[in-house]
Amino acid sequence: MTEIDTYDYGIIGSGPAGLTAAFLAAKQGFSVILFEKDEIGGNCLNKGAIPTKAIINSVELFNEIKNSEEIGIEVTDVKLNLPKIIERKNKVIEKLKKHFEKEIDEHNITFIQKEASIIDEHTIECNGNQYKCSKVIAATGSTPKPFRGISFDHKFILNSEDLLNMTEIPKKVVIIGAGAEGVEWARIFNAMGAEVTIAEKTSRLLHSADIEISKELEKIFKEQGINTYLSTDLDHIKDKKVTLTNGEIIEPDFVLITIGRHVTRFDNDNNNITYLGDAYGSLMLATFASYQARALVSDIVFDNVFVPSVVYGNPEIAWIGANEQDLPNGSYDKVVYPLGKLAKANCDNKTEGFVKILTYQGYIIGAHIVGKESSALIHEFAIAMQNNIKVSELKKVCFAHPTYSEAVYESILRLKL
Repeated sequence: MTEIDTYDYGIIGSGPAGLTAAFLAAKQGFSVILFEKDEIGGNCLNKGAIPTKAIINSVELFNEIKNSEEIGIEVTDVKLNLPKIIERKNKVIEKLKKHFEKEIDEHNITFIQKEASIIDEHTIECNGNQYKCSKVIAATGSTPKPFRGISFDHKFILNSEDLLNMTEIPKKVVIIGAGAEGVEWARIFNAMGAEVTIAEKTSRLLHSADIEISKELEKIFKEQGINTYLSTDLDHIKDKKVTLTNGEIIEPDFVLITIGRHVTRFDNDNNNITYLGDAYGSLMLATFASYQARALVSDIVFDNVFVPSVVYGNPEIAWIGANEQDLPNGSYDKVVYPLGKLAKANCDNKTEGFVKILTYQGYIIGAHIVGKESSALIHEFAIAMQNNIKVSELKKVCFAHPTYSEAVYESILRLKL
């Protein structure tokens, strides 16, 4: 075993947390070595958010074209070409990988694409060599969590990673778990034309979201023909028959398990290891991972209250801050502005959803959006909340017309000072 170069930062894992930490440290003049056992970009780029969103973009456009007659466009014989969708998804991934590779090279980061382990708080071992580092960071990600007592067979019992290179459009799908991942895949398969059943053991879809978001999504799923069973879980699977705890028996093409993820950590008991991202074991969002890395390397104040959540598909869903159901009665003010009143939403035939704001003593403490461009609009609230801008000041801002941002403005105008 050979001990070689020393570095200021030794980082294991090249997902959002690892790459953000590496780039920021290098920009500050620190020497950085980065290890990755799989593909650059980690789970987010290769197995999670990016491939899923590329697929969503394709199937949602397909669905819009199919239903475009209402806005004056008649299309016949529109088809979904699944191999082309997967091919495009792969091209997106490869393009972003090359971008990261170029940045690693430009920042003079030493990159080793092999499995590494942590010996102690200042030593990383890889391929028989040891690397001494002033600061060691483990951004080792997470893996899909199987349902209790039922292992993934990757043929009939699937996790989301199994779907990224699917070769056939399913006719019937059962999804267990209605968090962000389950909801997005339900939307994908529904847009493809599959019969979708989603079961959630809690009483609401998107249980971590505001209760009005859950109710709106339940209504949308009903309109879209997605079979939704709440307070219902998987009971058992036998002979490719899925039995739910409500007694429902379904024979799908496969069952997709989306009940969360396991953190990936090293086996040693070294409490001095700094874990970031999914491996930290808190919010499993790329947004959180990048923000956490910036806080560590750049020494900025980190508050996960200001981390927005987004669920993609039609329509998008986003939220930040407090949920109404978690606040004491009478402790807040509330405004809900329906997108059906918005000029731009009517022009685009996208009137589903709302903007909801919760305030306390003239400051926004929570914002919740269902509707087109939610993933962008939520950051208007993030900026206001993080910078402690009063509602009275926000009312002075000029918003362009017609835009979806006007829904934010109309909501703000209706708030008490």
